[in-house]
Amino acid sequence: MANSSMVTEFLLMGFADKRQLRLLLSVLFLLMYLATLLGNLLIVSATTLDQSLHKPMYFFLRNLSILDMCYVSVTVPKACVNSLTDNRAISVAGCAAQIFLIIYCAFVELLFLTIMARDRYVAICQPLLYPVIMNHQFCVWTTLVSLLSGLIYAGVHTGNTFRLSFCQSNVVHQFFCDIPSLLRLSCSDTFNNFLLLIVSAILVGGGSFVFITMSYIYIFSTVMKFPIRERGKAFSTCVPHILVVSMFLISVIYVYLTPSVTSENIQGVILSVFYSTFPPFLNPVIYSLRNTQIKEAVRKVIFRKSYSGN
Repeated sequence: MANSSMVTEFLLMGFADKRQLRLLLSVLFLLMYLATLLGNLLIVSATTLDQSLHKPMYFFLRNLSILDMCYVSVTVPKACVNSLTDNRAISVAGCAAQIFLIIYCAFVELLFLTIMARDRYVAICQPLLYPVIMNHQFCVWTTLVSLLSGLIYAGVHTGNTFRLSFCQSNVVHQFFCDIPSLLRLSCSDTFNNFLLLIVSAILVGGGSFVFITMSYIYIFSTVMKFPIRERGKAFSTCVPHILVVSMFLISVIYVYLTPSVTSENIQGVILSVFYSTFPPFLNPVIYSLRNTQIKEAVRKVIFRKSYSGN
């Protein structure tokens, strides 16, 4: 942090220049944030209280929902407050904390989505071995490894970014602190930083993408052998997962591997929303929309709360 002492704070970008539009977007983001919290909280409650959902698939879904509530809370509340109050300042320490938490949540989310692809592969392609492979010990250990490795991954990227000197403009062309935007503000040599981003994106993002793709190739080849009536159920649990993973990976890779193109225009901001805000918002919807067990468990939770409130 010592090298960044020439800049004491950063200025984040607002949602829009015009006050009316900025107010509208702030309200929309706030409503999306509240809906994200509510949807994920219902999934956490349902998968915890309903004994029939104490299965590996819903164990990871519960973990994903908890992570998503943390993920969206890192960026959206601060951005909404900044836009509503027109106070765009964020301290260097606050910016570092935001970058660390964003990278941590994004990394762990990608690992969770990868593990969930593995879960679907075993459930559909090796159903008889499912209780053996996806046992409780495997679920707990993969979760712990994901959480702990995320700390290392986020720490390395955050430390590598804030060892740089920031002596130019302090205006971050993004509504939250992210590495590509900060690298453009540095007066240090950022080649090693860009190289680290590229290598880590290839190893982590590319590795997860290949693993998930191969899992679904086997899944779809197996599903096509099912009777027509059973194909719909299998596809309903797989297609939503593919949509979330695709949106998440494409937006992350595009923003982080082409920072010089996307840092200073609205396209970069929009793509950042696709990996920082939309996945946590959409996960509760797409994972429960076609899942009868989840919908029934959520209905029980809502009615139980309504009854206790009366």
